[in-house]
Amino acid sequence: MGNNSSGGGGGITLGSAIFLIFLTLKLLGIEPVASWSWWWVTSPLWIGFAIFIGIIAFGTGSIGIIALLGKLFAGRTPKLDDDDD
Repeated sequence: MGNNSSGGGGGITLGSAIFLIFLTLKLLGIEPVASWSWWWVTSPLWIGFAIFIGIIAFGTGSIGIIALLGKLFAGRTPKLDDDDD
């Protein structure tokens, strides 16, 4: 018969597992997680996406700065001293 493996994991990710642990600790009132903001409890779900967006923004900004500097310095050639009398 056939092995029906499609290669799509379907398992729980590390971020989801950490979120479930934080959520359980928060709802049960176990310190220090109980005093955390909900932003920090849910952070394992969104922090990877936030880092990805930050990397994209940094790369785009870097490319923009390089392009701007390229336009500023376009046409400028270094001056060489001609001492060939």
